[in-house]
Amino acid sequence: MELNREFFRSIIYYNFQRQLSQQECLAELLSDFGNEAPHQSTISRWYGEFKRGRVITQENVDAVCKLIIEDRHVTYREIEASLKILKTSIEKILQEELGVRKLVSRWMPHLLTEEQKAARVNWCQKTLDRFNFGNSKNVYSIVSGDESWIYCYEPENKRQSAVWVFQDEEKPTKMVATFVSKAGHTRIATIPLNKQRTLQRINPERRIILHQHNASSHTAQKTRQYLTEENVELLDHPPYSPDLSPNDFFTFQKIKNSLCGQRVQSPEEAFDAFKNAVLDWPANEWNKCFENWFGRMQMCINLHGEYFEKQ
Repeated sequence: MELNREFFRSIIYYNFQRQLSQQECLAELLSDFGNEAPHQSTISRWYGEFKRGRVITQENVDAVCKLIIEDRHVTYREIEASLKILKTSIEKILQEELGVRKLVSRWMPHLLTEEQKAARVNWCQKTLDRFNFGNSKNVYSIVSGDESWIYCYEPENKRQSAVWVFQDEEKPTKMVATFVSKAGHTRIATIPLNKQRTLQRINPERRIILHQHNASSHTAQKTRQYLTEENVELLDHPPYSPDLSPNDFFTFQKIKNSLCGQRVQSPEEAFDAFKNAVLDWPANEWNKCFENWFGRMQMCINLHGEYFEKQ
């Protein structure tokens, strides 16, 4: 028999139910198990928990574990209602027995330095001048691309996006889709490395101006060389500026809102759902996205490079 913490807790609970005092419980444990018996402070703590009506059994632990495995977004209240045990008991089961933690998806604004603010302002001014505040015909040569994760289940808000993760697990795996958008048009590419070929099909006769965020994979020398060979110009992007990326402030938010509450069983289903959601949006909505983009650039200049949205 393994003398683990669950074993001793069961004995302590049994002695508590027998209405033994803490001293009597300790004496009995020392008599039976000697130096392996739990300390007085442990017995005192568990007696206190039992008096508050908190009882953790292996049955409860297994039941909570099953609920989490079935739905990683399950809430404290839903667990409590299903098992009819106290919230404090649930928290203890999650933290100590199962070793799970809750991960919440949210963007934390970067604390911009003065140099980074200046870089944002300079980029916005340069881009506005080049494209005449969005009125230049060259705007139609811009293709803005990005990658995004598609969940098997897309929650409705940030609180619902929280997922339970066991201590020995990696962070939740997600399925990736590459999305490229052009004023008045949309396309989906399935493989990021082949994105440029997709872009050429979108606009085979005009030189493409590709806008992507400044990830190292996008700005690497080999990437730039390949784009040059394919007659694709890379439009740079200021660091720490998702608020100035069309797919970050518009596309993914719009699409994922339309996917809220849907559940898919495979990467193929997830990708099809994302693709259908993209194609359902009319062309004028995508045009508004690009118009909003240039408006954001001016707003960034007016605020001297500071973030302009409350997170």
